Amino acid sequence: MTLSLTPVADPERLAARWEALEARAAGSFFQSWIWTFCLAAERFPAALLLSAQIAGQDVALALFNRRGAWPGPETLWLGESGNAMLDAPFIEHNGPLLARDAPADLLARCLRMALRAANPPLLGRRLVLNGVDDAVLAAARQAGSVALRQSRPAPWVDFAALPPGGYLASLSGNTRHQLRRARKLHAATGPLTLHRAASIAEAHACLDALAVLHQRSWTGRGKPGAFANPAFTRFHRTLIARGWASDAIDLLRIGVGERVIGYLYNFRYRNRALAYQSGFDYAGLTAQHKPGLLCHLLAIEQYHAAGLTGYDFLAGGDRYKMSLANANQTLHWLHAAAPTSPAGWILRARLDR
Repeated sequence: MTLSLTPVADPERLAARWEALEARAAGSFFQSWIWTFCLAAERFPAALLLSAQIAGQDVALALFNRRGAWPGPETLWLGESGNAMLDAPFIEHNGPLLARDAPADLLARCLRMALRAANPPLLGRRLVLNGVDDAVLAAARQAGSVALRQSRPAPWVDFAALPPGGYLASLSGNTRHQLRRARKLHAATGPLTLHRAASIAEAHACLDALAVLHQRSWTGRGKPGAFANPAFTRFHRTLIARGWASDAIDLLRIGVGERVIGYLYNFRYRNRALAYQSGFDYAGLTAQHKPGLLCHLLAIEQYHAAGLTGYDFLAGGDRYKMSLANANQTLHWLHAAAPTSPAGWILRARLDR
């Protein structure tokens, strides 16, 4: 096996290699070519490619951005830039892309090599691994010292686990009551509809309308909202165009009669939907109308009927996610460093063992 960590002048030129391994990997949407290389030249100005090959074939690939320089240790950000503005899209289900038949210890070997290839070696190197699963956390602990910054639940709806009575039957009595009441209240003013944007132009228009509702809700609570950052909007308008041909992007408009009550911006990858962003119109509605819950319910019902395997709410323990989900995965945000390096000594002071 050959392991390497090399600078990349033009990340887009890695497309063929990345997509070839992606087809042989059990990765997430956030490890896909569509997401990883969206605005890559801007997001990875000091890109490093970690690769592992067996008999000349890639079995692992990871794209890092390098930040920091002498006199401090450098930092490698996995799948991120290290710039808060550019990283606003918020990566989840992150990690090196691994072939399904890769050796069991490959993940730890890759991270260990990345930590020990620091320049200058005396200072060591820090890895920032955000939104990773239990396997990456375990591999990082094998590779070096780890500071676990936070862990978050990532609730989802496993369609295979639904009872014969369907999705609603899988929910608590209180949640079923709220959803049925909300559907009845809205239906009294007109038919409920769910429309998927049919073109890139329509998807962009839906994203713009979603942003208005999203910002209205967040600024009303004294917070800036995701779309206050122009880099966030630019990233997603580009992502929609990149992912449209592969059917990876869903912009859903949910209406009641002539009124739009909400928009959902979802991803669709490997027969699973991911609920990424939303905007709901609460104007003139009571607390019982619950447009957010109702929009997710209609989307879940549509995806289930279409034969998808699940609906992922992504990271966060929000009450509505926990109420609507029947399964959960834990994601972690962590830093790792070689134990014998200065960066490692700092992490060892707050080691999470």
